[in-house]
Amino acid sequence: MLISDLRKEFYDVILHKHVLLMVAFDVDALCACKILISLFQCDSVHYTLVPVSGQQDLERAFLEHSEQIKHVVLINCGANINLLDVLQPEDDVTFFVCDSHRPIDLVNVYNDTQVKLLLDSTEQLTIPSYEDIFNDEESDSDDSGNESESSQPDKRRRLDEESIVRKLEKKRARRLWEESRQKIIFQYEEFSFYSTSAAYVIYQLAWKLSKDSNDLLWWSIIGLTDQLLSKKIDREKYFLDASELNRHVSRHNRLGQEEDATQQSVNAMKITFNPELQLALYRHWSLFDSICHSSYTACNLRLWTARGFKKLHEFLADMGMPLTQCKQKFTAMDIAYRETFCDSLQNSGKKYGLDQITVPSFYAQFGYKNKFCAFDAVHAASALLESIEKDKVGDANFLEALDALSRVHLDKLECGLEISKRQHKAIVSQIRTLLDMNHVVSAGPFLYAYIQEGTLDVKFFSKANCLALLARFTLEAFVKMSKSKKVKNLPLVMVAPLNFEQGTSLVVGVPPLMELENSPRSLFGRAFEQTAEKTGSRVLHDSFDPSIFALKTEDRSKFFDALVSLLS
Repeated sequence: MLISDLRKEFYDVILHKHVLLMVAFDVDALCACKILISLFQCDSVHYTLVPVSGQQDLERAFLEHSEQIKHVVLINCGANINLLDVLQPEDDVTFFVCDSHRPIDLVNVYNDTQVKLLLDSTEQLTIPSYEDIFNDEESDSDDSGNESESSQPDKRRRLDEESIVRKLEKKRARRLWEESRQKIIFQYEEFSFYSTSAAYVIYQLAWKLSKDSNDLLWWSIIGLTDQLLSKKIDREKYFLDASELNRHVSRHNRLGQEEDATQQSVNAMKITFNPELQLALYRHWSLFDSICHSSYTACNLRLWTARGFKKLHEFLADMGMPLTQCKQKFTAMDIAYRETFCDSLQNSGKKYGLDQITVPSFYAQFGYKNKFCAFDAVHAASALLESIEKDKVGDANFLEALDALSRVHLDKLECGLEISKRQHKAIVSQIRTLLDMNHVVSAGPFLYAYIQEGTLDVKFFSKANCLALLARFTLEAFVKMSKSKKVKNLPLVMVAPLNFEQGTSLVVGVPPLMELENSPRSLFGRAFEQTAEKTGSRVLHDSFDPSIFALKTEDRSKFFDALVSLLS
């Protein structure tokens, strides 16, 4: 059941209940969780928080808590699976689902009692009609009257011919309806994509409850920014939602204009909306390293070639930036260069094909020293979620990332920034290897890349989000390096070792570069499922994103041969 009045149909219902809160492992879900927990604390709502990395975690967590809890909130998980079929809940259990994954499972859409889908009021869904998907008519009982017919064999021989014709017509109509139903469902579920950020939706609830603040607004901004950096939404969708959030920024940050600024606390948060450079972590890194490890600059300048590297030095010279300044930490640069480099970068960027080097974004500042861009916060939180440190498990990483979003745990945010730098270095190093060794190949209907076992920093790519980031970066780099125009319209499938002892690999599919920039929609979810069924490959579709799954390494060859045949 679709819900648009979040206050009346969701929050008022759970206000005095014990709630099981299950949250997926992504930054948008983290932010939505932070906002919702803040609301729960305001109203003394009892809750149990459980991070879930996939469907198996979801089933396990629900089974452990199902006897005590009758109200379950799912954030960025559950919308695109049949919850009643997967979890087998009792009739008095209600699920409230705030999930940006699309398409939504049709059983969830049309269940009016146990599944409540929390949506942005402006979202427009294309849902098949109930009559086209579900048939409530009771099947004819062919056994009725058997006793009387068996006692009168003569009547059975004289069955009415019209009755036989009616039954045949009914069977034919049923078969045609089934064929039409399968076609409609296939068209509805053919592509997977993302909708409005979960953090944005929950923030709308906080606003309607008159309990929003700058902190909640900041978390909503980070959730939206995560969708942009992960290529889950296009720029147009980002600009629309960012414009709405900017209205709240103006509303919450007018105090300094209306009153004496000295009345504000030194540590009060202030959010601003300004253009941001598409350079990863440059405020916490050197300018040179940031340019080399950012997808936009690295791909457009083709920094994997000697010619591209020479072009980078020419670019910096054109900016008037000495190499010694660029290679030291940004905060250690001479103030004259630090204050003018942004304008210089934009002016010189137009000559070098970097005309879209800036994107509107948000900044949060508290105190005199602490100023963070939403881009940096996303990189840090994402890196903490997928930290590969030996002494940490999934739940510990989740809680670490959750804490890093709070102002009181800046040390954890700084730790996340350092991990993110290592991730970016590993990604760029891997892309250089893939391009130099010609390991990105065309399989016909898609591009294919495989990361060998034993590769340096391969552990980073056993994590779904990091592998997806590598895949998108690799696709953009390959398209820029390739002379063929056809590759712009080809998606990429990337495979990386997942568990060497178990002999499994992690597979991720990303849409073509043209679609990533305009309308990110992936066909790999259904294609992967059909291929696995056809070949009998041993796969595990555990991720909430259908375009990410685990595969037995032994089955890789036959699986991809069949995938090529399916998509050709």
